[in-house]
Amino acid sequence: MDLEQMIVSMCQTAKKAARVLANTPPQAKSQALLQAASRLRQSGEILLAANLQDVTTGQKHGLPAAMLDRLTLTEARIEAMAKGLEIIAELPDPVGETISQWRRPNGLEIAQIRIPLGVVGIIYEARPNVTADAAGLCLKAGNAAILKGGSEAFRTNSAITDILAAAAVAVGLPEATIQLVRSTDRQAVALLLRQDRFVDVIIPRGGEELIRAVTERSAVPVIQHFSGICHTFVDSDADLQKAAQICINAKVQRPWVCNAMENLLVHEAVAAQFLPAFVTDLEKVGVEVRGCERTRQFVPQVKAATEADWRTEYLDLILAVKVVSSLNDAIEFVNTNGSGLADAIVSENYSNVRRFLNEVDSATVYANASTRFTDGYEFGFGAEVGISTNRLHARGPMGVRELTTYKYVIYGSGQIRQ
Repeated sequence: MDLEQMIVSMCQTAKKAARVLANTPPQAKSQALLQAASRLRQSGEILLAANLQDVTTGQKHGLPAAMLDRLTLTEARIEAMAKGLEIIAELPDPVGETISQWRRPNGLEIAQIRIPLGVVGIIYEARPNVTADAAGLCLKAGNAAILKGGSEAFRTNSAITDILAAAAVAVGLPEATIQLVRSTDRQAVALLLRQDRFVDVIIPRGGEELIRAVTERSAVPVIQHFSGICHTFVDSDADLQKAAQICINAKVQRPWVCNAMENLLVHEAVAAQFLPAFVTDLEKVGVEVRGCERTRQFVPQVKAATEADWRTEYLDLILAVKVVSSLNDAIEFVNTNGSGLADAIVSENYSNVRRFLNEVDSATVYANASTRFTDGYEFGFGAEVGISTNRLHARGPMGVRELTTYKYVIYGSGQIRQ
């Protein structure tokens, strides 16, 4: 079977499986997830051995440290995948939920009922945990999943998929419930993106280059997340100790992820008090700071920021800092330069907090908390299939409910339209 035949066959069988899954009882789906979690734990040695081969190959090919970190499995990360599946299993099943219902004057009873999307294709880079997270969420929502991971994690993804698929089959679900495209040929992605007869949505996870390439080439609707240019605004009424803790966490805890802070805005009223000590703390942990002209008046040792810095997703220990004159300026700056993923204000002024939360146009907005919480697991979803910056269908971390759509169910008693 050549590559195109393989992809088409996978999509066809996924479509058939999706019809079965749409009417599968919640208990069966949850049982498959619990089985999968148990099997992941039992297969730790197999998973770590497969992953070691991928990591060794990646080191030989010169993969960046950030990518190697995402690629590497540990016992703790295997446990996190298993725990995530267990949390998903315990979530309320969204399929069949009545979103709203009403009665028309002619006696028609109309209900809006939640249903699965159908077949979900997930294209992602060197993140083995996505294999378990995406498959688990799709299964819980009654969708068939077609996974296409990066070649860097081919052995690891294959081992994880084998475990998940076997768990689904063990409880009587279709064999095509969870499938992995087992090819490192880049043409496989192009072929998958053409299968609009069988695939209902594509969700890419990875860098901006991957997501733009998928969006431009896909005949299937794509849920996008191009970049994570996240801001934190330290207001004039901020608790500066709290602000420092939040900002350090947002930048330093995992700087190579999309919800890490890239731009820091500081109100001019507290800049002189806040910036010198805070920048010193950043420099102690290896952060390169780039500042606007006003920032450099308070911390002259930092590099001068350029216009390009405000719109750059560094994914590294680099932070751009700007002093602003007002809350209005901060909101305007965020809405102009941000990517719409996650932005935060640190302030004890309730009115300022409410304005920031209402007027900043992002998928997630925070008051007095780190943007690093923009994550399906942290939101209580068990995991996430991605973080959408789209406006249509889903926005923000995508859990089980975001992997559903709806249909209208109408009961009549013989009505005809006049």
